[in-house]
Amino acid sequence: MPRSAFRPTRLAPCAVVAALAAVASVSPTTGAGAEGRPNFLVIMADDCTKGDLGVHGGQAKTPHLAGLAAEGMMFHRCFQAAPMCSPTRHNLYSGLYPVKSGAYPNHAMAHDGVRSVAHYLGEAGYRVGLAGKSHVGPGASYPFEEVPGFDHSCTRAPTLPHSVEGIGEFMARDSGEPFCLVVALVEPHAPWVMGDASAYPPAQLELPPVFADTPETREHYSRYLAEITYMDSQVGDILGVLETSGASSETLVLFLSEQGSGFPFAKWTCYDAGLGSAAVVRWPGVVAPGSESEALVEYVDVLPTFLEAAAAPVPGVLEGRSFLPVLRGERDTHKARVYGIQTTRGVNNGSEFFGIRSVRSAGHLYIRNLTPEAVFSCAANKGEPWESWVRAAEGGDERAAVLVREYLHRPAEELYDVVADPWNRNNLIDDPSLAEVRDGLRADLDAWMADQGDEGAATEMRALKRMRPGRSGKAVRRDAKAGKAGGKGKGKAVRR
Repeated sequence: MPRSAFRPTRLAPCAVVAALAAVASVSPTTGAGAEGRPNFLVIMADDCTKGDLGVHGGQAKTPHLAGLAAEGMMFHRCFQAAPMCSPTRHNLYSGLYPVKSGAYPNHAMAHDGVRSVAHYLGEAGYRVGLAGKSHVGPGASYPFEEVPGFDHSCTRAPTLPHSVEGIGEFMARDSGEPFCLVVALVEPHAPWVMGDASAYPPAQLELPPVFADTPETREHYSRYLAEITYMDSQVGDILGVLETSGASSETLVLFLSEQGSGFPFAKWTCYDAGLGSAAVVRWPGVVAPGSESEALVEYVDVLPTFLEAAAAPVPGVLEGRSFLPVLRGERDTHKARVYGIQTTRGVNNGSEFFGIRSVRSAGHLYIRNLTPEAVFSCAANKGEPWESWVRAAEGGDERAAVLVREYLHRPAEELYDVVADPWNRNNLIDDPSLAEVRDGLRADLDAWMADQGDEGAATEMRALKRMRPGRSGKAVRRDAKAGKAGGKGKGKAVRR
């Protein structure tokens, strides 16, 4: 089917628009809807590196996001706790970190009894709906009203054409009852087949510094950028429906880009390109138009922010903190540290186990690789463009060889100056001038893991038990084959 059939002028539902609008409580006449409480609209992309968005200075054209940012606040330091689709959504909806909720591998299931935004805002009188991708479970923990119109599958090619009729009906159903709606798109999750790639000629693209320069890389990057622009057009459609509903002035809108793209050094890693997320909040009458924030915030903070904005109780079990004062312009800081976890066990083409943990401050990122003797593997090092990197390395391309080696083989610890080195390539773990920084972040990570009940390697080995039954069964069979190959239980990764 020709690519021209899937241009942004005909949007199709894709992407993980999962997140929750971070809101602040306001007077009934300013930024508030039914009973003086705001509505929440969360739009979430799927596998989208923040720095690739035009609104963040990237090459993908994002006019609708630029318009949203001009009317609201853009966060430059927003992070999720896990760089994979399923744990990211659990993290956002439950207000819990991945190990605490039980949803730390991909395709995860939360522990029985975990509650979410659908419970908390529902009990506060909100209608809580989800359109598009779900990727969370069990249903008892996430009892969203299912809103039709957007594709649920992030791997369908092409994505099904979307319709905004369902979300429009949901928004307008009862003007006396506030709503919280998550629209979880499925772009730009691979395969990259949506949008107009001719707008991004491969030869003219500037590749990120963590990419090997091969024709295959440029071709895939072109298609990926086109999907971002396609996703942006869907954002425009969704905002248009909100405007038509008459609820725009009473609605806190939150856009999130989710974890990084499916290229190496982004998704499935705890580098900034993996855990970092775009976050744009528009809240008329509350958030200053055209404002920006350097505050450190996490997805786990969104739910308590919404609850405080809705004047609803904030349960003590929630692990995040409301950043309502930041939205109101009353503070310019929020947290001193944000945390991350990556579990390869059970993922597509994943290492038998290669657990990663991280902690980040405003200036430095500390990463701990639990099994540095193992080879790192995930879906990013399978198929193109990865195979073109390997061929280039074998053909004498020294830069490609370095990238391939550093992606597959990780040291026990990594430390980066995130200001001077935003792509996290210059490991400063042995720099004596940063010993105090290193030791402080080590201690912070130890304390966080202890609080979470995270036992490191032992927790990694239990990951399959936390996956959806159908997915964990496949992973178990793969691991059984891997064990016969001689890798299981010996600290060696088995490449799949």
